[in-house]
Amino acid sequence: MDSNSPEQVQNKIIGWREWVGLPGLNIRRIKAKIDSGARSSSLHAFDIEEYTADGQQFVKFKVYTRQRTGSFVVESSARVVEFREIKSSSGHVTERPVILTEVEILDRKWPIELTLADRNQMGFRMLLGREAIRGKFLIDSDLSYCGGKRRKLTSKFKRRES
Repeated sequence: MDSNSPEQVQNKIIGWREWVGLPGLNIRRIKAKIDSGARSSSLHAFDIEEYTADGQQFVKFKVYTRQRTGSFVVESSARVVEFREIKSSSGHVTERPVILTEVEILDRKWPIELTLADRNQMGFRMLLGREAIRGKFLIDSDLSYCGGKRRKLTSKFKRRES
């Protein structure tokens, strides 16, 4: 698609960070950094265990859905598409499992590839790279949370949120 095509100009605009959903992983909302400099997307996962079912490779894992907290843990599993060597921004290469799942932003839903990695020291639990948003959104680096900010919860509702 040409960079000046009418389809691209009509794309919705998102900010440099957004709340996204990963319904196939039972994650209703997680804050993601939108990073056009990163080719692939990544999700912070821990306690990753590989297993085989019906001749296919799967991973089960846990995700903290909130930054700077060890609460709000979601357990999930997914089929492994492949294992891929990924070079971090610091130049360190690791092999990561790649899964396919749906992402939901601004009332749009589509499948993306996600690598599972330890992002505990990073500022965001999820990184949404350019391959995931190509042809779907334009990024305005002045904006944040174009889909709306997460509603502050009172303490009686905090336990129910994922």
